[in-house]
Amino acid sequence: MGLHYVQGQALFTHTHPIPRQYPYLTENLETDIIIIGGGVTGSILGYYFSKANIPAILIEKHRIGHGSTSITTSLLQYELDSNARELEKYMPLEKTLHAYHLGLKALSEIDAFIKEKGNTCHFEWKDTLLYTAKQTEVCEMEEEYTIRKKGGLEVDFLTTTNNPFSFDLKGGVYAHKGGAQLDPFLYTHHLLKVSCEQGLKVYENTQVRELHYLPDGVEVITSYGYTLKGKKVILATGYDTDSFTTRNLGVKTVTYNIATQPVSSFEGWHNKVLIRDNNDPYHYFRTTSDHRLLAGGEDIPFHTGIFDEKTAHEKYTILLAQLKTMFPHIPHIELDYAYCGAFASTPDNLGFIGEDPKHKSLWYCLGYGANGILFAILGGMMLSKLYQGEVSKDLELFKVNRFDG
Repeated sequence: MGLHYVQGQALFTHTHPIPRQYPYLTENLETDIIIIGGGVTGSILGYYFSKANIPAILIEKHRIGHGSTSITTSLLQYELDSNARELEKYMPLEKTLHAYHLGLKALSEIDAFIKEKGNTCHFEWKDTLLYTAKQTEVCEMEEEYTIRKKGGLEVDFLTTTNNPFSFDLKGGVYAHKGGAQLDPFLYTHHLLKVSCEQGLKVYENTQVRELHYLPDGVEVITSYGYTLKGKKVILATGYDTDSFTTRNLGVKTVTYNIATQPVSSFEGWHNKVLIRDNNDPYHYFRTTSDHRLLAGGEDIPFHTGIFDEKTAHEKYTILLAQLKTMFPHIPHIELDYAYCGAFASTPDNLGFIGEDPKHKSLWYCLGYGANGILFAILGGMMLSKLYQGEVSKDLELFKVNRFDG
């Protein structure tokens, strides 16, 4: 992830000291798996490959966890960016519902890691809310509720008569334990700590200068001239893929995030659930373990990677005003952090996981869309098994070439 994809002072990287600094590569090495990208996706891959005793090396061109990982608000939800009915042009309802259940599976994987290794990243299961304030969209919300209910998901339907929140809600899908939240920076570092204990090697400030495909694998040349040789290379580079492939991967936008100063109460925010509205573009809201409010959204198209400060200020002002309007009973909602960065989406809201159609030694694990961390968990599980010869049928959902001609 290039630094031109992130702007502003991000909450998670500025409220914690760096748990550990990693060396840069100063020798030639050989391994089985080369993971490019030291954000949360790369750390997840490192965990699953090292857990399977597969030799792997992870390299990051800047600092661990300071790319797109630093700006994610980490609302982890099983639902996708679009409602199930809207996605029927890309996949039938049963596949969308299967993707929902895969999201729950990924959430359970994180929970299992936390229970075994300790909760250093403020992980917490959460109920979730998808809602509309428009009467014209109530039927759409009710349809989404019905689809999920019939699909075996634990949901309630909210209306004006049973709305427990302080903001205007005409219709909403309330999912019990439909998501979770965590601190992505601390989670990344915890995963890498465990992975290094399992045999993973990690190098930061190590940029790829050249990538060569060999008859029996790949060769990576770093900016200081050192060489890594491996059997597979996995791109966990988020939205910064142009240096490695000409394949068109997702549509980039700029998304804006704010974090408030700690507040004294959460009055009107029922159960401190994860919230997403049905607007286009949508907005999302969560709380933190140190009593802050987070808001994000207001996406605009991404063009040059140069962020317009005037536009950013306008977006931050809108998000802060929206929080104050939604939660009028929470006193002293004041801005503390404001930051923005690149976000990528795909037509079917799913990321890219699996083998490149042209280069068999090039694999992808790109968690595009709002479910990036959950897709990365699924990618870590499936790709580590794929390397051992076990092909998951769920890889079909995330095929790299599924939009080709």
